[in-house]
Amino acid sequence: MKIKLESVFISDLDKALAFYVDVLGFVKKRDMPLGDTRLVTVVSPDEPDGAELLLEPNGEHPATRAYKRAIYDEGIPLTAFLVDNVESEYARLKARGVSFRSGPALCGDTMTAVFDDTCGNLIMIYQAADEQ
Repeated sequence: MKIKLESVFISDLDKALAFYVDVLGFVKKRDMPLGDTRLVTVVSPDEPDGAELLLEPNGEHPATRAYKRAIYDEGIPLTAFLVDNVESEYARLKARGVSFRSGPALCGDTMTAVFDDTCGNLIMIYQAADEQ
């Protein structure tokens, strides 16, 4: 079993695509029409054939809205991205205007930070414990 596709629920596809590509630095991989919306995925430029992140339009589905609001209000990240160095990635993203819920901090033996993706989600970046 392999993880090749992960998704984040977003309310505005174009806004999400701009944030994930222009701000975070991911690369658009797929952009396919799907009824009245599109199926759009992004990938790491370092792993273009690696796992894809689906920017999943949540529309007006009440369950999705309730789920997103509940975990956001509780401060729970929807997903996490591995980075080489949390402190340098934090500084890079802060300089690009990204709003962080929490700055770099040790969580056990793992360095983490949590930011708002402007699409209703909290996202964690983390650094592998053996790379600190």
